[in-house]
Amino acid sequence: MPTVQTNDVETYYERRGSGPPVVFVHGAILDHSQWDPQVEALGDEYTTIAYDVRGHGRTGGSPRGRYSIDLFADDLDALLTALDLESPVICGLSTGGCIAQVHAARHPDRVAGLVLADTFTPELLSRSEWLQRSLLLRATVPPVRLLGYERVEKLMVWLVERLHGRDVGGDYENVERLRETGPKMTTDEFAKVVRAVAAFHRTEVDLRSITVPALVLYGEYESPPMHRQAARLGVELPNASVRDVPGGGHASNLDNPAFFTAAVRKFLADVFDDAADAPDGGSAGKG
Repeated sequence: MPTVQTNDVETYYERRGSGPPVVFVHGAILDHSQWDPQVEALGDEYTTIAYDVRGHGRTGGSPRGRYSIDLFADDLDALLTALDLESPVICGLSTGGCIAQVHAARHPDRVAGLVLADTFTPELLSRSEWLQRSLLLRATVPPVRLLGYERVEKLMVWLVERLHGRDVGGDYENVERLRETGPKMTTDEFAKVVRAVAAFHRTEVDLRSITVPALVLYGEYESPPMHRQAARLGVELPNASVRDVPGGGHASNLDNPAFFTAAVRKFLADVFDDAADAPDGGSAGKG
């Protein structure tokens, strides 16, 4: 089982293919396998690295009593150092996109580009978003201790679909299938991860300092708050393009993998071709 030391945890990762490096950061309460369709497709041209974020999957938990998106971003930076990855493109989905934003803002010289999918900025753009991202997320912790996170998450999906339409969750069976095959998350780790996401609005991220190319993807059927967040990323990031994924919900890479992967592949080609054409030959692409 390939692992590498990242700060105070042993982080599980999978590395495939060869070529310029692309690092995939999964969403909360899932693991690296969320990115399987893209990892399998893109390994013909790129070195792909998908890992389990602290608290998740085969990486598992840690003794720390509190997690934060900043901590997850520090772990990501340690992973890049340990694996000797120079100027990769970072692809993050949902919470993984939050981690990617923080890392790129803290270390703008370490990344060649960003793919931010179905994710959000720290800024809460409406009262309803505050209710969902902060209050409602924190409220899931007590019932999870009684019922388990799988049951509580199904209830959350049902509630969000009642609020924003039945397609907003995408094909939730895709997520359930991934959960069935991966390691189970403990309740304590669930609580720490959820509280980290709920507190993301307190994190300072200077999006305008992230000048590398960025591709913002969001599902066609995402909730209105997520549509607003995608638009905000497109405005605040100086070098961003925004595309919707037809038929996609909150895990658009799984809902429409063919479209999603094709969009990412074109973006990667543009990023790494531009780096190779740079006057100094470009530093992106050491995998």
